[in-house]
Amino acid sequence: MDTTTTWFTAALEEKGITLSPRQLEQFEAYYTMLVDWNERMNLTGITEREAVYEKHFYDSVSLSFFVDLAQIQTLADIGSGAGFPSIPLKICYPHLNVVIVDSLNKRIGFLKALVEGLGLTGVDCVHGRAEDVSRLPQYRDSFDLVTARAVARLNVLNEFCLPFVKKGGTFAAMKGAQSDEEVQEAKVSFRELKGSLKSQFQFRLPHELSDRHIVLVEKVEATPRKYPRKAGTPLKQPLA
Repeated sequence: MDTTTTWFTAALEEKGITLSPRQLEQFEAYYTMLVDWNERMNLTGITEREAVYEKHFYDSVSLSFFVDLAQIQTLADIGSGAGFPSIPLKICYPHLNVVIVDSLNKRIGFLKALVEGLGLTGVDCVHGRAEDVSRLPQYRDSFDLVTARAVARLNVLNEFCLPFVKKGGTFAAMKGAQSDEEVQEAKVSFRELKGSLKSQFQFRLPHELSDRHIVLVEKVEATPRKYPRKAGTPLKQPLA
């Protein structure tokens, strides 16, 4: 094992996640495909191997330090970009049934190729705006866990993501710096979208030491029919 794989494996071992040789192969294939496709389309500004393993792979898997993924069956990843956090989580927890939603068709093309290249099953890549996709009956109020990573402010994310979460399920907002002010300004959106702030966690990436913040929101009732508002509106007129 090289130094990157060694620290990555050890860091996850510390958290109770043991990677098989096959899972390590999948992470390495993921890195290779990410860098290769990134030369043709903008997937990430981070391409140095150790940085990808820390800022994308480890950071994505960090959600499992705070949510028991053994108890989760269905996961929706909203605005996934290059597959974060859902694909690293799927590699570590193969039982997950994953739906990835992204508005850019080129990214969906990459994700479909990635899923095939890694030999993953139970992953569905959906092209569309979150506001439109969450109105489809097969996705609305139906997921155990919904994730979004560094996409927008919390009051906007709630409207993108809570409509996908089933009653009693969880929305996990994965963010860098997080302010109490952002949580405060999301109060109206919690009330309107039937979410309840469950817990917040803060940690640092092991090498770079940059801050990470995870906000867990419980869905207490089904989404009211008027939400989400039409595509584009949540960003332009956040619930506040």
